[in-house]
Amino acid sequence: MVYVVVVVVQAAIAVALMMHAAAGRKAAGPRLERENRLVSSLKLTDLCLFTEARYTRHPSMADRNTAFQDYPFSFEHFPSGSLMPVPEILRK
Repeated sequence: MVYVVVVVVQAAIAVALMMHAAAGRKAAGPRLERENRLVSSLKLTDLCLFTEARYTRHPSMADRNTAFQDYPFSFEHFPSGSLMPVPEILRK
């Protein structure tokens, strides 16, 4: 019986969260549209996480050997390289 009550309460919370998200999206619609036009007119790029090396600026800019560009097994010489892991797609 407790299981059913917990499932019903969680389902009610999930529905309430979906309704809240839908209302928030509708309220933010004009603001998001203005921001999209601003980004398009200024030709802004993706998020820049760090400014040191290209492979730490954005995960999409990484390739297989940029972290070891001096030689294999070399130490990372950018501090942000120790904060940002290698993208999952490059670990394969």
